[in-house]
Amino acid sequence: MYIQYTMDQLCLPMDLEEDIPQNHLVRVVNTAVNRLDDAIFDAAYTGGGRDSYHPKMLTKVIIYAYAQRIYSSRQIAKAVRENIMFMWIAGRQRPDFRTINRFRSERMKAVLETVFTAVLQFLADENYVQLEHYFVDGTKIEANANRYTFVWGKAVVKHKAKLQEKVQTLFATIEEAENQEEREHVGQDLSELGEASEITSEKLEIAVKQLEEKLQAKPKDKSLKKAVRALRKDLLPRLQTYETHQEVLGNRNSYSKTDKDATFMRMKEDHMRNGQLKPGYNVHIGTENQFILGYSVHQRPTDTRCLIPHLEKVKSALGKLPATVIADAGYGGEENYDYLEQNEIEAIVKYSTYHREKSKA
Repeated sequence: MYIQYTMDQLCLPMDLEEDIPQNHLVRVVNTAVNRLDDAIFDAAYTGGGRDSYHPKMLTKVIIYAYAQRIYSSRQIAKAVRENIMFMWIAGRQRPDFRTINRFRSERMKAVLETVFTAVLQFLADENYVQLEHYFVDGTKIEANANRYTFVWGKAVVKHKAKLQEKVQTLFATIEEAENQEEREHVGQDLSELGEASEITSEKLEIAVKQLEEKLQAKPKDKSLKKAVRALRKDLLPRLQTYETHQEVLGNRNSYSKTDKDATFMRMKEDHMRNGQLKPGYNVHIGTENQFILGYSVHQRPTDTRCLIPHLEKVKSALGKLPATVIADAGYGGEENYDYLEQNEIEAIVKYSTYHREKSKA
């Protein structure tokens, strides 16, 4: 009446592979990672201590977990204990969540790009992808940083210019207070600073030291003492701060003090509500046949300026550019069209005024 059901009965076959279909994704991950050279991982292991889990096994587990949209180290460790696909790819070994987290955040960090490129090469060799039609799009992801720690490039330039005016005025006041001989001497110092050129913190440091030496010879000169104190305690530190801000900014308009790589930009969900600017990154991903072939992270808010560096990264990873690029109007721009034409790439990329120009009006 019933099919025999005995939980205590030993069943054959005992190999988990028998329960995994031949075309299952877990087999693709297994084959791709097996093709990686072991030397890729060697640099991340110094040796000594107890034996480590094999890096290829951990890499397989993590890649397959991400493909199943499992990102928590605890959930991955749970799947390795309970899910047949994970059990098989892990060889029935059971790394805990700490091991998984340490591997992906410390050891795998340095080889992630190499692993990604090697897997792409496998996909190309097995004709999963041909790099014929490359679909690219981007989205802005908010950084894990305080929204109110912004540094604006224009504000830095403005405040730095005002500070330099104060420094010039202060030196002019010192000159006026000195006698003719001293005035000529300070004038030489100022000519080093260069009234027409930008005052740097290095030049100002030298000038302050010279004034401090002069103050030792005239310790009762109250105006000179006040000027030196203002330079040393206020103006010089502020100038150094502005220079640090400009160094971090580079060619950006802003950055966050709590995540200096993040740029302030308007997030996609806030566009319709005219929301505030938030620290974030502009992430771009390109796909073919549902495989991710390229990814890039940018500090630029506009998609238009991200297409060329994104494709250059794809070219460096795969050795060639795709035959056709498909993207939305956010990437439409003369510089991008010229780049695609120069590299003989067919462009299916609208520009922002395309529909307006095609309308009857």
